Amino acid sequence: MATAFLPTASTFLPSHLSSSPSSSFSPSVFFPCKQHNAKRNVAICKAVSDSTPISPNLTKRGLSICFITSFSLLLAGKGCSDANAAILEADDDEELLEKVKKDRKKRLERQGVISSSNKETGFLQDLVYKLSKVGQAIDNNDLSTASSVLGGSTDTDWVKKANLAFTKLSSSLEEKTQVDTFNSSLASLISSVTRNDVESSKLAFVSSASAFQKWTALTGLVGQLKGL
Repeated sequence: MATAFLPTASTFLPSHLSSSPSSSFSPSVFFPCKQHNAKRNVAICKAVSDSTPISPNLTKRGLSICFITSFSLLLAGKGCSDANAAILEADDDEELLEKVKKDRKKRLERQGVISSSNKETGFLQDLVYKLSKVGQAIDNNDLSTASSVLGGSTDTDWVKKANLAFTKLSSSLEEKTQVDTFNSSLASLISSVTRNDVESSKLAFVSSASAFQKWTALTGLVGQLKGL
């Protein structure tokens, strides 16, 4: 808007191995939800088969059990991971849904306030027209015309009415901050125009227009005012 007004501007596998070569071991399997335990299980089975001189039949059986166990652990771990991921995803979806509901409620409330504020919207429309005239005058180095539109101080009627609209339609801290910036920049603009300082007037005008533009974007009034 400032440019429009002023073109320059992220398993344990416990096993009981008998001392007798003829006896077989019976693994007891615990299924945790972490896959790295499956790798540990394979390592344990390999260590046992390497260090224990048992019969070929027992070796094959032991390795078979180890591989089956490891495979089961991998599946169990994947199942737990998928379940945990699904729970987290559900929580995220619920959070997002709540946020969407709150945002929608806020927008509806704001639209209701704007719809019932025709008088205040009129004050802001007058502000837009005045800023447009002041911007054109300053761009032409015509500070006398700018001064006649602005008035001699921030105590003029149009500034008071604009601030009534700001007060009614501003709800968030960010919106109120932009209002403060606008009023401060407007005071500097009036002072610069009164001193006949063209360059300071241009800078103060751009600052005022930018703050007002940001405020209208935050409040949703961009589509309600002509000339923005």
